[in-house]
Amino acid sequence: MPRTPNIHGGGARTNQNGLHFEQTTSLDDALCNAGYTIINHTIYRGSQQIGMSVPQKKLYTYFLNPHGIHYYDYNSKEWRPDEAFVNFENNTVYIIEKKFQNCAGSVDEKLPGCHFKKLEYQKLFNPLHFDVEFIYIFNDWFLDERYRDTLDYIEYMGCHYFYNEIPLYFLGL
Repeated sequence: MPRTPNIHGGGARTNQNGLHFEQTTSLDDALCNAGYTIINHTIYRGSQQIGMSVPQKKLYTYFLNPHGIHYYDYNSKEWRPDEAFVNFENNTVYIIEKKFQNCAGSVDEKLPGCHFKKLEYQKLFNPLHFDVEFIYIFNDWFLDERYRDTLDYIEYMGCHYFYNEIPLYFLGL
């Protein structure tokens, strides 16, 4: 189930390579390639429901709202993750944000905000007794030494990062 990258753009400064990276590091594709079945955002291992893959606004429409959680009761704005995996087996939600760079830019300043976003998501999931893990998926640009302090800070704040792919083992699979 390969995805066709959107060539029309996102934000005003989003480049085609960034769009391609975000759209080809798909959680759904990784799950299907590993033998899981996805039906209407619900993930199955054989006939057993093990979780949900709910990107962007679908986190609310397919999971939070049906469980009686409305963002405005907990947060001042609706946060929309690039991808989210709700693991029913370990009651953990994995928020996945993808960051692509090929030159210096504003992404550098956004990265330390992972802890704040993790706390905002945790407010939403506390009533459901789910923990939250916040994960960045980076391209190789972030292997550069200039990101050492930022990467150390991400880990220090209890967030995580990986390069170029979504690690299913980290999602409890």
